Amino acid sequence: MEFFRIRRTIPFLRYAPILNGISLASFLVAVGFLIFRGLNLSIEFTGGTEMEVFYRAPVNLEQVRREIAKVETGDFEVQSFGSSEDVLIRLPAHKGFTSGQQAERVFAALTAVPSTGEAGACTALHEQYAKFIALPAAQRTAALSSALSEAQKSLSGQCTELRRVEFVGPQVGSELAENGSIALAMVVLGIMIYLAFRFEKKFSIAAIVANLHDVVLVVGVFSIFRLEFSLPVLAAVLAVLGYSVNESVIIFDRVREHFRTMRKASVTEVIDSAITATMSRTVITHGATLTMTVTMLIFGGPALHNFALALTLGILFGVYSSVFVAAAIAKYLGVQRSDLVRPAKEERAA
Repeated sequence: MEFFRIRRTIPFLRYAPILNGISLASFLVAVGFLIFRGLNLSIEFTGGTEMEVFYRAPVNLEQVRREIAKVETGDFEVQSFGSSEDVLIRLPAHKGFTSGQQAERVFAALTAVPSTGEAGACTALHEQYAKFIALPAAQRTAALSSALSEAQKSLSGQCTELRRVEFVGPQVGSELAENGSIALAMVVLGIMIYLAFRFEKKFSIAAIVANLHDVVLVVGVFSIFRLEFSLPVLAAVLAVLGYSVNESVIIFDRVREHFRTMRKASVTEVIDSAITATMSRTVITHGATLTMTVTMLIFGGPALHNFALALTLGILFGVYSSVFVAAAIAKYLGVQRSDLVRPAKEERAA
């Protein structure tokens, strides 16, 4: 399916040297930050305190984050845990504080000792909420929803129960980091083998350099701006690898087709023509994907922000690198028609 067709071939490779210079400079800056500054790792990697807090009424996570921010420094995580009443809190480790002391300080900020009346009010509110959820959609009026929300806000900080406190040790974190590195290395190796068999080793090298370019830039952004690097972000980085190689494969497939049909054209003309032919598909595919990731980035809240940011940056870098990095490197390595298309005599013999 095509929304539009470009009649003239766009000379992408004409601008490749300048853009490749910018890419190399950005790559070196990102590597420098990763070496000398490192990543702001989450507690899954560094260790910390994990708390499970139960509210007797549905809780506003933003309100919980505000209360914790009054007593806790650093990056912490707050998310729903199974239901709207259960909240999972992850706190980074701090020198001079034990896991129990951290939990007590945070829990004190989240709750006040409820009187018998307050506890009864919490139970009543919970029952009202259950009845509201059970109502058919047509009967859930705005007035009922508004009244329930106001009651919920007034009691959400008073009706709490600390159910679990655990310490996540740094040994677990080092194991996760090691397993993540192994997963990344296996993905890179698998991509290289796949492309070498499907196309040619020059394309394999070009694609893997472009993919590593994407990964390093995405991770470099997290290092430069001190954004928290967590397991969901690592999952997004691995997804970026697969996403980027898919775009490279689409372009390389079209390059092989155009080598067969454009027998008198130069390598530069063939590559430019192949990239131009994929533009409609690129706009449709990446436009739809970016709509989803940007929506998560804007409306997903703190729990999804870094994950969505990594995906959004990865998609943008992936499109750029497939066009201006992978294709350009393939040309620099001397790819030619004979690498992808067998001579006519060999084809007839086969």
